[in-house]
Amino acid sequence: MKRLFMMSLLAVSTVLSAQQSTELKLWPNGAPNTNDITTDEQEPEKNRISNVTVPTLTIYPATQPNGLAIIMCPGGGYTRLAMDHEGHDMAQWFNTQGITYAVLKYRMPNGHSDIPLSDAHQAIRLMREHAKEWNFTKLGIMGASAGGHLAASLATLYSSDATRPDFQVLFYPVISMLKGVTHSGSRKNLLGETPSAELEQKYSLERQVSPQTPQTFIMLSADDAGVLPINGIGYFLALQEQKVPATLHVYPTGGHGWGFRDSFTYKRQWTGELEKWLREGLTFPEK
Repeated sequence: MKRLFMMSLLAVSTVLSAQQSTELKLWPNGAPNTNDITTDEQEPEKNRISNVTVPTLTIYPATQPNGLAIIMCPGGGYTRLAMDHEGHDMAQWFNTQGITYAVLKYRMPNGHSDIPLSDAHQAIRLMREHAKEWNFTKLGIMGASAGGHLAASLATLYSSDATRPDFQVLFYPVISMLKGVTHSGSRKNLLGETPSAELEQKYSLERQVSPQTPQTFIMLSADDAGVLPINGIGYFLALQEQKVPATLHVYPTGGHGWGFRDSFTYKRQWTGELEKWLREGLTFPEK
């Protein structure tokens, strides 16, 4: 009995240690740009935050690091953030694998297309400043839905080698800004009511893939009516055309927005496939 009790305490201790986190402000001295939102941050639904004007990065360092770290961008149509099932709920799962995990609370664009991407650039800079402290050498970007668009934006529109992620993981991502393909709410919130053709093309990320785009893992549901599967599939095909290593998993059912929820029928499949890819599928060329 005593041995079982001690094992239980050890298990609880392991979980708690995996969940220890640090929250950092992205722009402690003020951001260089503004989304012109003047109302206070709100939580109209549980764990869904809107009107974000003060972006943060919450880091969950791995206790037994394997050299990898990931920044997660929750989804929400560029108007709110699903911070739990597409954010904090995944921390323990990644930490257990030895991966340092971070959740990005990025600012809502409010029609200012540069805002989320500038926060993503700053997040990757901030993480790399602490790379030795958190014991990682390779840093990936991950995102769900509109957060997937942000992650893929960073992966294709990064400003320098310092802000280029080493890999990307996309859950049912918004990719294109082209009408008939895009998610209309994400397009409107990011680009405004009547974006220029140039802006539409820039943020249609299937058109921004290059041979330097980082290796990619994509997963989505075939019956997703919220963000059409052609977004992720089109991005996969663009990656293949540029000979960028890419993996695509399409599950027959599940719709949109499942994230880390247990209710998703294929959770065991996607977690197993992603874990294997992170362990065996990543390749990093020698510099």
